Amino acid sequence: MSKPAIGFIGLGLMGSAMVQNLLDKGYTLTVLGHRDRTGIEAALARGATEAATAREVAEASDIVMLCMGTSEHVEGRMRGPDGVIAGLKDGAIVIDYGTSLPGSTKALGEEVAAAGGTYLDAPLGRTPSHGREGKLNIMCSGDKAAYEKVKPVLDDQGENVFHLGALGNGHTIKLINNFFAMTTANAMSEAFAMADLAGVDRKQLFDVMGAGPLRSGMMEFIAAYGVDGNAEMLAFSIKNASKDVGYYRSMAEGLGVESIMSACADKGLKAAIEDGRGEDLVPQMVDFYASRYGK
Repeated sequence: MSKPAIGFIGLGLMGSAMVQNLLDKGYTLTVLGHRDRTGIEAALARGATEAATAREVAEASDIVMLCMGTSEHVEGRMRGPDGVIAGLKDGAIVIDYGTSLPGSTKALGEEVAAAGGTYLDAPLGRTPSHGREGKLNIMCSGDKAAYEKVKPVLDDQGENVFHLGALGNGHTIKLINNFFAMTTANAMSEAFAMADLAGVDRKQLFDVMGAGPLRSGMMEFIAAYGVDGNAEMLAFSIKNASKDVGYYRSMAEGLGVESIMSACADKGLKAAIEDGRGEDLVPQMVDFYASRYGK
């Protein structure tokens, strides 16, 4: 059985890794240019085709994948005369791998359906190295028949592939996940900075905290930098973390409530960005808190 033709939009670190994995697996790829052409050139060198517009990507593809930073970016590539929807094949499937607002996802789903296609949201867990190896966590939601149709492709990209129900559920769960993760990351970062202020050894603090029920992978990511100086265990920028927490808060407002617990993580991440640290990685929030506390 022949493999579906795939269009891929958003060849940043994660998207480029995913494209290389798909090329490994023998898929035909059409890609759209990125401001950093590193991933594009690497894909072209292995036989991918570059399109001039998102519409051209859709016209060449059975499945269109987007891996972009914000809902605004996704909407910009989906809509308009040169957008994906304008070039969509009848029966095509569009997958948003980014972390987007569920309301935006549902609206795009209706527009894609009106054009004869199906829209799925499938935010990702893990890192670009997992994307390159086909070992991502994929949180897919939307039409079950469309999910079953693309599942062999998702299985080539992910080690743990979930179907989470109605369109938008994947993005909802991802935002809740990232809110919880960034709240924990900020708490552990401040804990290390407070230990500095009190004259307590960071490793001793972590050894005690990690010996009990508090221990988690996120704590270990922060400790990898706070204790051992390795920030790459969580290669996720502070500005992207701030965006996701902000989306979580917007989602909560759309549900008619005000999030209490996310307020502190939101405040800390925004303050770090104002301090010029937006491009730093989340584990380096330790430095932000330490600097703020004068250590």
